[in-house]
Amino acid sequence: MVDPLRAGANELRGRVTGIRRLTDDAVAIDITPGRAWRGHRAGQYLRVGVDIDGVRHWRTYSLTSPAAPATRYADRSPERLSIAVKAVPGGLVSTHLVRRLRAGELLYLGQATGDFVLPDPPPARVAFITGGSGITPVIGILRTLVVHPGPADVVLVHGSRHAGDAMFAQELRDLAAGPLAGVLTVHPCHSDDEGYLTPERLEQLIPDLAERTVATCGPAGLVDLVTAMAAEQRTGPLLTEPFTPPPVITGTGGTAVLARAGTSAGTSTDTNVEVDGATSILDAAERAGAVLPSGCRMGICFRCVLPLTDGAVSDLRTGEITVAADGVTVQTCINTPAGSCRLDA
Repeated sequence: MVDPLRAGANELRGRVTGIRRLTDDAVAIDITPGRAWRGHRAGQYLRVGVDIDGVRHWRTYSLTSPAAPATRYADRSPERLSIAVKAVPGGLVSTHLVRRLRAGELLYLGQATGDFVLPDPPPARVAFITGGSGITPVIGILRTLVVHPGPADVVLVHGSRHAGDAMFAQELRDLAAGPLAGVLTVHPCHSDDEGYLTPERLEQLIPDLAERTVATCGPAGLVDLVTAMAAEQRTGPLLTEPFTPPPVITGTGGTAVLARAGTSAGTSTDTNVEVDGATSILDAAERAGAVLPSGCRMGICFRCVLPLTDGAVSDLRTGEITVAADGVTVQTCINTPAGSCRLDA
């Protein structure tokens, strides 16, 4: 039997070795990656692919396992990765991973990437301000600090709707009382009881914010708030990672023609995808069974870029129109057709 995790396999895959419930709608997934895995830095993310009803879907998840260099296989003990997934209402992939994934199944993986990592050498004092699933890259950083000491003073403010909605709540308490005692201070905040985080509340919790390296991850509103505070107070380096895309601006929609690069229009290899004005080309193409490159799906990583060879597209975030011309490329995860368009896929 051929080992799907072997070196030289056409695609990097990983085997699910464990699934643990974090909250009613979130799980931690342990994965043993294939031999081509190149390791990761704490705070980075990876793409995860899963086949659902014959269609492969890709999503991006932060790594919650401690950082590790490239996998060493001399002792046949490959690195164990972990991610945390929260089911999103109406989310096809997140719901599948939370409700239906089983240990022993294979997932498709991308290599780790992302810049939400602490500087090297690490700063002496850090403030993490997170909300919802934004805790996931930070738990990976904190787990790494247990085995590779870094900052001497870490404050974490984490917002969630209520106590039962907070992932890793008990582990954070254990870290602050155990291996990171004297280093980590945790401030859980629950919007159902206290309302959303405000600049005034953050200043109460972190009075020396201006003297710290600040890292924020979570909903776009939280990231915007912290970014504005950091600019006003002239803090140290600022790390940001929004976990929700900006609001969608509905465009006209139309037909996206996915063509093989170098072929002429109207060939038999073309795939025509009908896209409404509120759906990205990427999402519509995947629903139609097409497999396109993708990554963050939020307009950040640029892994979904394709050449636009005819027609025009509309940016779902801003409404900006991009018209085809020589050398023009577009991000399929944040654009919808403005009429008909043709892309080299």
